[in-house]
Formats: sequence, C-alpha cells, structure tokens
Amino acid sequence: MNVKLRVLTAGVLFFTGSAVLAQQKPVDTTKEAKIEEVVVLGYSKKSTKAKSAAASVTVDSKALENRPNISFINSLQGNAPGISINSTSGSPGSGKIDVMVRGLSSINASTDPLYVIDGLITSATQFRNLNTEDIESISILKDAQATSIYGNRGANGVVVINTKNAKYNSGLRVTYDVLTSFSVLPKTKYNMLDSRSLLNLENSQGVGLGSTLTPEEIAAYDVNTDWNKEFFQTSMLQQHTLGITSGGKNINNYTSLGYLNTDGVFKSTDFQRFTLRNNLNGKSDNGRLTFSMQMAVGYSKRHQLDQETNTGLDNNIVQNPLFGSLLTPSYLESYPFSGGQDMYNQYGGGAAPGWILQDVIRGGVKNLYTETSILANANVNYKLTDWLSVGNRSGIDYKETDRTFARDPRGYLSIAAKPTTAQFGGLESISNTKDLTFNSVTNITFDKKFGDHSLTVAAYLDYVKAHYLASARQQNGLDPFIWAFGSGTGYIPFNPATPSLYLPSVSAAKINAGTLAYVGTLDYDYAGKYGVSATVRRDGSYRFSPDNRWETFWSVGGRWNLDKEDFLSGSNTVKMLKIRGSYGTTGNQNLVQPANNGNPLFSGTNLYSDLVGSGAGYMNLPGYGATIGNPNIKWEKVTQANIGVDFALFNNFVEGTFDIYKKTTDRLFNGISLSAVTGQYSINGNNGKLENKGIEGSLRFNVLKNKDYSLSLFANGAYNKNEIVEFEGADLSGDNVNAAGGPIGQWNLYHYAGVNAQTGEMQFIGADGNITEAPTANDKVLTGKSYIPKFTGGFGLNADYKGWFADVLFSYQAGGWMYDNVYSWLMDPSSIGVQSGFNFSGDILNSWTPENTNTNVPSLNATNLGTDGSSDRFLYKTDFIRLKNVTFGYNFKKDMLRGLPISSIKVFVQAENLVTWTNWRGYDPEPLFSYSLSVYPNPKVVSVGLNVQF
Repeated sequence: MNVKLRVLTAGVLFFTGSAVLAQQKPVDTTKEAKIEEVVVLGYSKKSTKAKSAAASVTVDSKALENRPNISFINSLQGNAPGISINSTSGSPGSGKIDVMVRGLSSINASTDPLYVIDGLITSATQFRNLNTEDIESISILKDAQATSIYGNRGANGVVVINTKNAKYNSGLRVTYDVLTSFSVLPKTKYNMLDSRSLLNLENSQGVGLGSTLTPEEIAAYDVNTDWNKEFFQTSMLQQHTLGITSGGKNINNYTSLGYLNTDGVFKSTDFQRFTLRNNLNGKSDNGRLTFSMQMAVGYSKRHQLDQETNTGLDNNIVQNPLFGSLLTPSYLESYPFSGGQDMYNQYGGGAAPGWILQDVIRGGVKNLYTETSILANANVNYKLTDWLSVGNRSGIDYKETDRTFARDPRGYLSIAAKPTTAQFGGLESISNTKDLTFNSVTNITFDKKFGDHSLTVAAYLDYVKAHYLASARQQNGLDPFIWAFGSGTGYIPFNPATPSLYLPSVSAAKINAGTLAYVGTLDYDYAGKYGVSATVRRDGSYRFSPDNRWETFWSVGGRWNLDKEDFLSGSNTVKMLKIRGSYGTTGNQNLVQPANNGNPLFSGTNLYSDLVGSGAGYMNLPGYGATIGNPNIKWEKVTQANIGVDFALFNNFVEGTFDIYKKTTDRLFNGISLSAVTGQYSINGNNGKLENKGIEGSLRFNVLKNKDYSLSLFANGAYNKNEIVEFEGADLSGDNVNAAGGPIGQWNLYHYAGVNAQTGEMQFIGADGNITEAPTANDKVLTGKSYIPKFTGGFGLNADYKGWFADVLFSYQAGGWMYDNVYSWLMDPSSIGVQSGFNFSGDILNSWTPENTNTNVPSLNATNLGTDGSSDRFLYKTDFIRLKNVTFGYNFKKDMLRGLPISSIKVFVQAENLVTWTNWRGYDPEPLFSYSLSVYPNPKVVSVGLNVQF
C-alpha cells in the first residue's frame, strides 16, 4: 500500500493502521513511500510479501468486522483461495463448520487445520467464544514451506490469527461498535402441498384423513397450516464491542469488552456471549527487550437442538424437530393441546410426529450448554547482540463446558416412553468437561546482514502438554411437580426392589497427552532478488509406541524476484514479479477425528496398546473384553510440492497470485482386516495413499484510485482434485464409499433411467448396460461423483466515494453431489396416509397414470417402489453462487464532527446470505454432507450498524 510520509519540523512520526499521525507540528514537505505488505508465518515469524517463499494468503480485519457471524470462520468464506468453508449448521454458536485447506488430506484422521492465535497453538476447532471484532488479520498457510514448521500439526494447513494491538505513542482512543441483525429462513424448492391438495392425494389412494372426506368436504376444509411459521421465526441479534487503546513510549495496551445475544431462526435455539480481551506490549528504551501478554476470557451459553451433537437423531422424525416444517401435514392444526399429558390422553402413543416435534421445542426436551474459556500467553524476547536474540512464548488454552440435558417429565416423549410399571418418566443428564492445553516455545535466533546478503537461522523447542477431565451423571425418573431444570430437584430415588426403574448412572474420564518438538529454520536472501528457506522438525507424540514415537519433517523453498533484475528494474509495467517453489513434508498424529469439536489430542489415545475392559456379560454377570492394539501404527505423512507466482502489474492496476500444487498422503490410518479367530475383524493400522492436486489463484483490479473515490474488483478461485491412490480392503457394499482410483466419499449407485411409459414402473441401468426394473446391489457402479466440491472461491468489489462506501462479496462452489434424502421422503408414495399423515412435494402429483405417461415420476402403485434407494434418482449437484455479503454505508468526515468529542462515525447496512443461485431444492446447498439429513439451514441476515471513535 502507498501512504503519504510527512516530514515534520518537530515531533515523532508513527503509524496507526495505514494512517500516518504526528504528535506535534504540521507538515513541511510531502513525499511518497511504499510500505511493504507483511506476511505472518509460523511461530510469529514475519516476512514481507516480496521476500516470502511460502504459499499463504492474508485476510485483514476489513473483511471480518461488523459481520453478524458468531465465528470468524464463517466470514472467511469466499475471501481466500485454497481454503473452503462450509457451515453445516445455522444454529447460533454451532461448531459444525467444515474447513479444508487444499482438500481433504485423510479419510479417517482429523482434517481440521491447525489454529494459532497470537503465536500460541490452540487445539480448538470452534471459536464461539472469540470476538471477531478483536481480530486484526488472519493468515492461511498452505504449502509445505509455510506449514512444516508446525510438523505434526501442520498436515491440514495452518490458520494464523492475530488479534488487535495498540500502537506506541498513540494516546488514548475509545471505540464503540454496535450491530443489530434480523435473520430469516431461506426458502426451499420442494413445492409443498397445501392441505386440500394433500387430502385429495390421500383420497385418491384411499388412505389417511383424506379417505374419510368427500370431495365437497375437502373443498371446504379450512385448516392449512404453514409449518415453517410454527417451527421457525425471525430472529434478532445484538452485538456490542467497546475498545480502549492507549500507548506511550515503551508500552501500549488494547482492551475490549464484547457482548452478543441472538435467537436462532429455529425456535428454542439461542446464543449469548460475553468476552474480555487485554493485549499488552512493551519494550525497553534501547529496544533490546520486547515483551507482550495477551489474555482473552469468554463465557457463552446456548440452547441447541439435541440433533446438533446426537447423530442418532439424524433421521428420527419424532425426535428431530428439523423435520417438522416439511414432513408435517398441512391439514393438521398447530398444537391443539395444553401440554404433553393432554396429547397423550387424546392419542396415546400414536400422536402425529409434527405435534410431537412441536412438544419438543415447547420444552419437552431441554438442552443447555455453557462454555467458559481462557486463552492467555506471555512472550519475551531479548537481543543479546544486534544479531542474536533469545525468546520464549508460553500460554494456556483452557475450556470448561457444562451441559444440562433433560426430557421434561411433563413432555410427551417422557410420558409415552416411560415403562408401564413406572409412575414417573423423564430424565436429566448433567455433564462437565475440562480441557487444558499448555504450550511453550523457546527460541534462539541469529539474524545478520553481510552487504547484499542476509541470513536468519533459528532454533525452537516446542512443548505441548494437555489434560482432560470429564464427568457425567444421569437421573432416570423425575417428579413433574417439584422438578426444575438443572436444579437437582424432583429426582426419584432408586429402589432395589424395582432394579429396572429409576436407575441413575455416572461416568468419568481422564486423559493426559503431550508432544515435544525440536525445530530449525534457515532463511537466506541476496539483494532482494533470490531467497532460500528451509525447515527441519523432529516431532515426538505420546500417541505412538516408543519405536514409532518420533518422526522428522522438513521443507525447502526458494524464490526469484524478477522485478529486482536489471531488465525489469524501474519498470512501471512490472512493479513486482516473483516466482517461488517449495517441497516438503508434514505429519498428522490426530488419527481419530474428535466428536463435536473436541480436542484432537484426546482422541485415539490407545491405538497401539492391547486393551482389556470390564462390563456386563452373559446374564448380566461381570465380564471382560479385549481389544488388540497395533504397536506398528505410525503417523500419516503428507508430502507437498508447490510452484507459485506473485505479481503486481501496470503500476499496481493488477495484483495477483497463482499456485499449482500436488499433495500426497501416505500411511493412511485405516482398519486392516484380521481373521475372526482373533475375536475382532480388523485392527488399526496404516493402509493406503491419497492425493490432492490443484490450482488456485486470486486477482485484484484497482480500477480507480483518487483522493475522493476508489474502485477495486477482485476474484479468487481454487480447483482441487482428490483421489485415493491405494486402499486395500475397501468396502464397496455401501452407497457412499472410498475406493482406489476415485475421490473420498464417492457415490456407488445404479443409474435411474426414468419410468416405463407402459406400466409406470421405475427403470434403471443394470451392470450389463441394459434396462432393468429389479436392480440389485450388483448393478451399482462407481460414479466418480463425491459430496466434496471441486471448485470454490469468491468475487466482488470494494468502492468508496467521498465518504460513501460499498463492499460486495459473492462466494461459490461447484462439483459436489449430495443425496437429497428429504426430497426422497417427500416423493415416497408408501408414506401417504401413514402415522397421521405426512406432507409431500407437489411433484408427486406428476406421477405416472394411464393418462400421464410422459413423466419421470413412477406410478403411486408401482410394484418396485423402494428400489430407488440405491440409485441416483435423488442425487443432485450442490453447486451455488451466493451473495455472501453486501455492505453499504457512510463515513462522516472530520469537519462534520467539529466541536464534538468524536473523531469518526461510520453507519452502515448490510446483508448476509442474501441471495443464493442454485438448483438444489432444499434449504441450503452449503452443508458438507453426503445425505441431506438433519440440516439446520444457514439464514438470510440483514443488519444495521454503527462504529464510533472517540
């Protein structure tokens, strides 16, 4: 970027962001200088864009601030090539966000990138307690040169988060940011039946309520419930952030207080958060000693649906409220009961699923999470000489989560599910987890220039220790007259005379984990023209046997700055042109994916050990079971090659970067078949090879640039091809499989060919290429299609004119295929009139009849109904282009605020997820699922905000 440097007759020159400020006197002269873009690399290493040999991209605070997203991860979508973001749940505070850097690097192991906050490694994969307004920039490290410094943690890419700091000699500044948002449900393309159409459909089949009504009674039927309104709502979000910065000669401090409160678009869900952050930086008079301390404290609580973390409810139509808005018949009136007991008294165990789900969200099931987090670290660095320094950064990442879950004893599910011999139903479960990770990095750095040569050599010792404690207790049987949620009252005591009733349960877990690493880095530069960087890291992990505990990872990278050569020096056409390349290895020790955003250090803790466990055996007698371990299990190993080019042309009119890469994962973690005589069918081991290769790039066109106005257009995109190269013993019996020669999550189906025009039966393509109406598993073929998109990216513009500004961001994805389970249910004739009725897509009215033979919807009475479950009839693309964010606002000029204790005011309106262009029929094509089950849709959001600086 270019800024004006003002030469002062007196005073001190310093920078605040991109503005140049002075302490005292006005300008003498003006000249222009260029400040080079800073790239943040591993272990807080920094480099200029021109001198970095790494493939990385930085997203600044402008793309993140004032967005109505609880997690900053959602705001990254479409902003950076090579990282794909898919929010699989719109529930407020949800951690169900899939993040991939250059594709999936494993089939079974964790694929989440490593997150580093202010130089401190964190094991978190969700950041609901981190206030996005505190973030200054985010750097995504992608190639081996950038990630190998993190060795065993860097195989899936690294996301480096830097929070805001004050400046030295900056005085006192106070800022206040407020945002108010309203969220609504996106629409589907299922074309749902209204009540009269549904009753006519049932009447034609002679089933359900419609079969009991005459055509005249159906025509006069006046109940037509919009179940979207019964389950969903317009939600409101409020966010407030107060920031205080100050800076003197040798110390500066940034403090922020944040509060956020929002309902979910789905009734009964919400989220509330409090945050406090303090970042302190200091230095000695001579600058040899520098130090910093960061502390962030967060507390949040949220009510969420049980299905958010309980995958057993994914296809449960009587316990998963997400199905209520689509499957409930429109001819049913909305919850005509005083409570669960009233419903049971009228319908017994046969109440309509839609009513049961309404009872759930009205309090029949309660699910509360609270989370307390502390992220703190301290850093000190001392220059022993002008070219030799030592330092240490140590810190903790602590999270404590409490969950209270209950089936209200007054709720329908508790009443209907209680044993006939029990007087009381209901249950309450209370659990607590504590997760503490300590990280300490000690370094010594040699940094010296020799004429045109500069050399930096550093050594690091990286120590991680993590501790996990969990406890849970569950009470079965609650007295509805005195029970109160989470209070411990109303528990029915256990009676040995009735051992199957009111039996409480308790459980606990404890895990200690750790890693240790020795790291060496080298960076060499000659005259800004040529550069070489290298890293070697020796990693040790508690997860493996002593023989395989240590592994060495490394990388080497180089660059050539052609713009520094004589033949381009001083050129206005080529301001910057750099070719770079890298090759190296990283490792993945997190071989088992943690559930529900857990710390990956605590999963797969006993992979190499033989285990013996106790439990109930034959006739409920104590018994023992054994699991065979594998002492030969090793790290997954990722090798990556990268070639890239960075450029700025035509006096910075065009800026961009392009990369091509190949990333190979060896020693995939997978089950290895065993003989059943061992007592188990497989053993954990290393089996297989995976490859990701692709191209990614970004372009920015600075079309207009003037003191009164500017306009920039930008676009970025990435293509990644994922292929399993080797995979012995692959199970190809399922519909979604992992097979050598194809991508992860490949669809294995037979092709739906349409409808027999003569009979209305469904037709398929058999394995022999011929039409069949009775397909078998042998007719399934590998399609080469996967639920993982191949193309991702974004494009948009930034513009301003005399204080007015507009920012537009589109995001897109293409190449993914998801099975639309919901649509298949809405088109299933066998469900007509079943269980107090289901609703259906209007497309079912186009089913085959002797008068309607030109259709691809089978007869409602076809004899081969249900055989399409393993076909591609309901397999659809998840391609979309989305208007991800649009912001329009005004910055009040200083002369308009003269006489006020305010230095700046910004007002704006914005929209998130405003429009989505897609052929996907459901609420949202974004979630990264193979099957469209249990999707809490991402809402459309409209916001108004105000930023004030004092």
